[in-house]
Amino acid sequence: MSICLALSRILGMLRDSVMVSRFGAALDADTYRIAIQVPDMIFMLVAGGGLSSAFIPVFSDLIHKDKEKEAWKTFSVVVTVCSIVAVGLIGIAWLLTPAIVHYFSEGKDPAVIMPAIGMSRVMLPAQFAFLIGSVMLATLYSRKHFLAPGLAPNVYNLGIILGALILPIVMPRLGIASMAWGALIGAFIGNIFLPALTMATVGSHFKPSLDLSTPGVRTFFRLLLPVILGFSLPSMVNLITQKFASTYGSAGINNDLAMANNLMQAPLGIFGQGLALGVFPVLAEFVAIGRMDLYRQQVSKTLRTVLYLGIPSGALMLALAPLIVHVLYGYGRAAHDQENLNRIADSLRLYALGVFAWCMQPVLMRGFFSLHKTLKPVVIGTGMTVLFIALCAVSGQFSRNFLLIPIATDVAALLLAISLYFALQKDVGRLDSGGIVATILTCTVASAVGGGAAWGIMSLCGSTGKLAEILILAFAGVIGSWIYYFATKLMKVPETEYVSKSMGRLRHRFGMRS
Repeated sequence: MSICLALSRILGMLRDSVMVSRFGAALDADTYRIAIQVPDMIFMLVAGGGLSSAFIPVFSDLIHKDKEKEAWKTFSVVVTVCSIVAVGLIGIAWLLTPAIVHYFSEGKDPAVIMPAIGMSRVMLPAQFAFLIGSVMLATLYSRKHFLAPGLAPNVYNLGIILGALILPIVMPRLGIASMAWGALIGAFIGNIFLPALTMATVGSHFKPSLDLSTPGVRTFFRLLLPVILGFSLPSMVNLITQKFASTYGSAGINNDLAMANNLMQAPLGIFGQGLALGVFPVLAEFVAIGRMDLYRQQVSKTLRTVLYLGIPSGALMLALAPLIVHVLYGYGRAAHDQENLNRIADSLRLYALGVFAWCMQPVLMRGFFSLHKTLKPVVIGTGMTVLFIALCAVSGQFSRNFLLIPIATDVAALLLAISLYFALQKDVGRLDSGGIVATILTCTVASAVGGGAAWGIMSLCGSTGKLAEILILAFAGVIGSWIYYFATKLMKVPETEYVSKSMGRLRHRFGMRS
């Protein structure tokens, strides 16, 4: 999962690079960022990732209790009901698209609005693929099949990239709307076609049904309801950021914050979400068989591993932000827009401070969902969302500095992680708080050393061209990472064994293949 999600984040960065190089980082890019808010709202209204989070423990429980027939009956009913709801919401959103786009583009150039409306409507059907696909992928997670779920976001990003590169050649008048069409195609291939093929090979059953009396269905909707009614910070942060970014007025500010946030989410996706998705079915199984001692050990160990990997990632992003931005986005039309590149780098530095907190959140959320508890984390997440909105609104009244938005994001993310941790501990018993705090402290010290070394290399080498920048970034990143690793090993951080064993397995597999 981590490898697939790492590839997805790389493709996501490549997607952004292609966009700014072909269409620039100002008006056209803002149009795309605002256009995607309408389909994103549909995804959030039907709980988005909450669909799979509510479905996995229900499906896993039935599978582990040898009730496979009931499991697939539950799957059939859930897919049928969610399909009807999704189609209805997409139709309503199609009609309301102009009003929603105007809301998110308040203060923006009028040239942004009409193209954004058309692109939003193109991307709306893709939400059907995401919503129904998330339930299909959940069945694969529950049965510990991770390849198709890992490939789905990669296919989606490839669709956008190929759309931006190929469609304008065939239909030049499409312009940046080519990315919307690519997103639509990639969504259906990656989230419907690919999982359907995989499910067919491992044995699955689907028959349209509206039998809401099925026991598993009632449990699923009971778990899902709080997620639908709540507005959790991780799912809403991009929507809120785009709304408040528009009020600053500068051309490209929406895209600048979105691109910096996407970079920050690379370690979140690779380490936080990757490990959370991998551990989720395991936690659900421990709950199903009543082994809460193993549950607590696994949650604590996963959190320490996530922190061990997430803290240095944030430190390296903080140290190398200008170089990262220039290497990834300094091409084509964007290469001549230094103001936008500087704004992305400044935003990335601030977002990097909250990486470790964002990486903890998906593990803690899955901890609750595996217990069949969704109300408490959603209430906490909704509270932090309200706080985030308040921070953005208040800061906008006192300053026109858009960097207050990333700062508000970090504050809300840190408070969310702390609140979720203590709430989960109250429900399941004492976690390894001492070990987690020790990991945070030692890894922070080691990250400062590794990040400082990377910054020193970047400062000493300077920049003599694009190839040199790429080589310097790679060299500084590798040296900083190795210094961090050996510093934590010197301080006897237990998680260094995770790296050592992983490298050993890779060497072993490579040796076997050769």
